[in-house]
Amino acid sequence: MTTKFILPESDIPTHWYNVVADLPAPPPPPLGPDGKPVGLEALSAIFPPALIEQEVSAERWIAIPDEVREIYRLWRPAPLHRAHRLEAALKTPAKIYFKNEAVSPAGSHKPNTSIPQAWYNREAGIRRLTTETGAGQWGCSLALAGQLLGVEVRVYMVKVSYGQKPYRRSLMQTWGAEVFASPTQLTNAGRQILAKDPDTPGSLGIAISEAVEEAAGRADTNYALGSVLNHVMLHQTIIGQEAKKQMAMAGDYPDAVFGCCGGGSNFAGIAFPYFADKAAGKAVRLVAVEPTSCPTLTRGVYAYDYGDATGLTPLLKMHTLGHDFVPPGIHAGGLRYHGASPLVSQLVDAGLVEAVAIPQLETFEAGVLFARTEGIVPAPESTHAIAATIRAAKECAKSGEPQVLLVNLSGHGHFDMSSYDRYFAGELKDFHYPEEAIAESLKHLPKVG
Repeated sequence: MTTKFILPESDIPTHWYNVVADLPAPPPPPLGPDGKPVGLEALSAIFPPALIEQEVSAERWIAIPDEVREIYRLWRPAPLHRAHRLEAALKTPAKIYFKNEAVSPAGSHKPNTSIPQAWYNREAGIRRLTTETGAGQWGCSLALAGQLLGVEVRVYMVKVSYGQKPYRRSLMQTWGAEVFASPTQLTNAGRQILAKDPDTPGSLGIAISEAVEEAAGRADTNYALGSVLNHVMLHQTIIGQEAKKQMAMAGDYPDAVFGCCGGGSNFAGIAFPYFADKAAGKAVRLVAVEPTSCPTLTRGVYAYDYGDATGLTPLLKMHTLGHDFVPPGIHAGGLRYHGASPLVSQLVDAGLVEAVAIPQLETFEAGVLFARTEGIVPAPESTHAIAATIRAAKECAKSGEPQVLLVNLSGHGHFDMSSYDRYFAGELKDFHYPEEAIAESLKHLPKVG
């Protein structure tokens, strides 16, 4: 009874897969404040030319640089596991597989894109990067990339997560990054937010504003984003490409693929390579899983909005709760974002990707069950996808249908144990964001057309 499916290093993908090549329609272009498409020169203030090219490319395959693949060897290919013990605990006929992205040095899937982003910036002569981070996984990953490739990194960390996850902050500092609790007094955006609400918990949108403002104001500095943008989705597709080979080794093909979704990178990484099969006529469900407290895909609108809180970024067509939406301080900090990837959003809007929202307590219950059966304590973000997979497995137990379920374990929860402590103490609560609060935030969407 095989538990792990391991690929040799020679099977690390040589190319990233670009889902744009298989979309039913071209992606809507980014817009400026005037409602007109943004020229590529507008992006050059914060991104290197190669990443801008990837952002707008429709090529199906984009080659991975040799040095990037060499660094990937530190942890890739990541293993695929058959969750035999979880299946037994659920008494389900379903087969459950999980792709273990927790094995990276940073403990999550995020280095899949932080390494190439730092590499392309270094090749363009950039020696300094700014970024935001919620739960800290992206900040850690960019700090790691900066250390490996000789690029300085400054991280604006969402204030509530800065307090909740001190060891993520310590890890970033260990890898040489500067870390600040956002909003700060270092930027105009931060000062404006603090003037309105000195006690704000912060948000990814606010932290993005600060990082973008600093990058745009310094010639030696660019900005790096850990999710949402097309080139980030592209880089993560090595996950699904590996998973397809490993599922073939297991002699199975998934009926459903699950990934947690905040900005969208983890979900896209596992699901987009399977969308290529779906576009070719294969029957496979692709399920993006988000928190009920930040229900971007399930209760937001598909519209043009800013990617940050203060309107410094171009307008993107995406599912959004409004750029000034500030979600509650749930422990899945990486899923606390007002928008979602334009590519993921387009597929959800077209009915080709499903979206489901799950409350916080159910996700922690799933995380504990996973830890007690499979031995890995998942990050609070990952527990959302695990919870949705468990729901599907329970449905199989009722129906008797032996489905094959694949879930992306986006990261471990070793630095999230305070949140598990609060769960065991009964201090965590479910939060369903009020409809009137969402409606108020959506009133402030920019007027386009």
